[in-house]
Parts: sequence; C-alpha cells; structure tokens
Amino acid sequence: MTEEKKEQKNVSVFSRSDISLETDPLEEIFALNIGDFISEHLISDELVQKISKTKVDKLESLKKQLKELISIYSIDNTLKIMGFSGKEEYIVYNAIAKTIKQMLEIDICRIYLTKDNLMGENPKNYELLLVGSSEKDDKNKENAGYFLNDEIYVTKAFKEDRTVETENEESVKYLAVPMSNNMEKVGVIAIENKNKKVISKEFIELITTMARLFATSMSLKKLAEETEGLINQKDVTITHLQNIRAELTALIGDLSTEQQWFVENLAKAVDTKSSFKNNYSHDVADLAKEICTDLGLNEKTKDLIYYAALLRNIGKITLPEELFNKKEKLSKEDWEKLQNHPNVGVSILMSINFLSEVVPYINYHKEYWDGTGEPEGLKGYSIPLGSRIIAIADAYSALTSSRAYREAMSKTKALEIIKSEAGFKWDPELVNILEKLVNKNV
Repeated sequence: MTEEKKEQKNVSVFSRSDISLETDPLEEIFALNIGDFISEHLISDELVQKISKTKVDKLESLKKQLKELISIYSIDNTLKIMGFSGKEEYIVYNAIAKTIKQMLEIDICRIYLTKDNLMGENPKNYELLLVGSSEKDDKNKENAGYFLNDEIYVTKAFKEDRTVETENEESVKYLAVPMSNNMEKVGVIAIENKNKKVISKEFIELITTMARLFATSMSLKKLAEETEGLINQKDVTITHLQNIRAELTALIGDLSTEQQWFVENLAKAVDTKSSFKNNYSHDVADLAKEICTDLGLNEKTKDLIYYAALLRNIGKITLPEELFNKKEKLSKEDWEKLQNHPNVGVSILMSINFLSEVVPYINYHKEYWDGTGEPEGLKGYSIPLGSRIIAIADAYSALTSSRAYREAMSKTKALEIIKSEAGFKWDPELVNILEKLVNKNV
C-alpha cells in the first residue's frame, strides 16, 4: 500500500496534527507535546532507542529516495530531456529556435526567459531576455529583451499566460506562446512571420506543448537543486523531506503527461505537413498496438512500438510542405529528400532523451523480410520485431488511405496486396495476424 493510501487510514484519534502514523503511533503523541510525560512514566529506555532508530532509518531512507530522483533529474540531465546541455545553453536555445522556424516554415523564432531563469548576463536587467533566436546577431537589436510593462505581444502572452496572435499594418503575423506550467512561468516562445502562410492549429498545439514541456523541465531542474541542498542540511526533518518528495513526484508526473502530449501533437503536426488525413499516424499506431496485443507483448514494449509508429515519419517535419502536395512525378532530388526522412527523424529523436528508446524501431521500419530493404539490408528475424510490426501497419494504412495522386483502396484489396508480398516484404506471421484483425473488424 502506498503512503498516500495509508494517510487516511493512519490518522490518530487524538489528532490535532496532520502527521501520518507510518511506523509507530507514539510519534504523534510526541507531536502533541505530551511526549515528556509519556516517556517519563510509560516508555522504557529500550523503546525510546527503538523509536529514535526508526526515525533515523526513515530519514536516511527518504534521503536515499530523493538522491535517486535528483540523479535522474539533475541540472544537466533535466535539460537533456529536450536534447540540450546546460554548458552550451546559448547554442541550444538557438538550435531550438531554428528547428521551430524550419518546422513551421516561418521567418523568425525567438526564445525569451525570465531573469530568474537565466544563467548568463543581463546588463539591462530585462525581465524577459532573449536567449535564443533563429537569426544571427539578433541579440543586439531592439528585441533583445523586454520589461513586463512594455506593451508588446511577447509580454502580453507572459502576463496573461495565454497564446497571443496579432498582425501589424504590413501584414506581418506575430505569435507568442508562454512557457509555463502549474508552478510558474519561465519565458515565452515568439514567432514572426512575413509571408501569407497561416500557421495551422496542429503546429500551434505542438509549440504550446513544447513550451509547457520546456517549462516543466526547468522547474524540475530547480526543484532538484533545492532538494539536493535540503538533503545536505544537518537539521532537516522527515516532514520537510516528505513534502519535497511529494512536490518532486507530482512534477515528474506532470513531465510524463507532457511528454505524451508532445509525442501526440508531434505526430499530428507531421500528418498535417504530409497532407495525410487527420490521425493517419494514430491509425498506424493503433493497428501496430493491436498486433502487439495479439502477440502477447508486455505493456512497456507495446507503448514503445506505439510511440515509434506515431513518430516513424518525424523526419518529414523538416521538409517543405509543397513537396507532399505535388501531383506530378517527383524529381530525383525530391525523391531523395523523401527517402532520407527516416535518417533525419532518427537524428531528431536521438537528441530528445525520453524518445531515444523508440529509435531502433523507426530506424529499421523500411527493412524488408528478404533483406532487400533499407538502411542496413537486414533480413528476417534480424529486423527488430517492433520495426516489422510498424512496417506492415504502415503499409496497410497507406493503402487504405487517400493520397494526392490516388484514391484509397478497399480493405479487401489492400489485404490482398499485403498477402501477395508476404515472405519477401513482410513477416509472414504478422501478415496472418493482420488478416485476422482486419477480418474481425470488417
């Protein structure tokens, strides 16, 4: 039974305090300031020593738990959740801004942080300072920083803690997304766009999720630092450690949820850019998970394969949108760009730590059963099972979805094609499972 579940059960009938009785009811008696009387008249020296030892053991146990948590979510490791190192902070923020610019096909992206979250210099004492930009030498211009009383879309988004969209007389579009979570606001992601392209809601949702993930990562980093300081205090109490452990675990839970949203929104953005129907990647991922369930795979493996299926085309997010809308035959150069997208995607995912486990499944999902696929020419069972599952789920979903150059096939026709390619493109066992699942759902 967890400590949280014990809490209600273990409250003392005497209680004027909120202390949970986890080991010995006498703990609360001492908390009620009548411990001196009880210990003098009713408790032996042996029992007093036992209580003291229990407290020391519990204190050391809490310290050990917290040390394990902060070893994972330390200053460097927490920042690496988003794929960067604190030692190269200015480079990292620039890289993120450039990536957002490329994904959205906009003119400029800037990242601002509050002065409390800065590691570098802030000579003008700006309350929001520019720390990263998609453009060179951007920090020396008028947008290098802001005070919160400045009337501009960046400060408005921060103060009101909401996404702000606006447009000037020259039709330049501006978008600001606050980097915030349930605990604090840490900065703003600002976008400037001079072309007529409308930023889709899927990409706005992606940037919003990225901003929240970024903010939670930074909050977790700071709380990890605070926890480390508390552990090293000689007079720290069990209550102090329990409280900060609750804060840490809650923030880690938030981070986990935001990581999941990030993956889901990233997949939606890829589908939007690729001109696929809404939720195409989810269809592939859902089918892959059904196949995993039929095979009896464990929950962690199913989740990894599900996320790998969602993100198998992530490399396409860096390609221009018009490439996917062409109805005419693609040029050799266009085709090479498309063929290379798994390699680009793997590079992106390798830099996002919490997604690195899905990389092998994505990297080899273009391999064929007979060894004629890419990138390594792996054959048969040497191809990771997750890759084989994603490959057949993707192939079937592609055949039953419309494209710019053809209509969707019927399920029966698509299944016939998949079956005809069993043994040289697809794992024959997985083809049989696919047929069973499709016939069950027809």
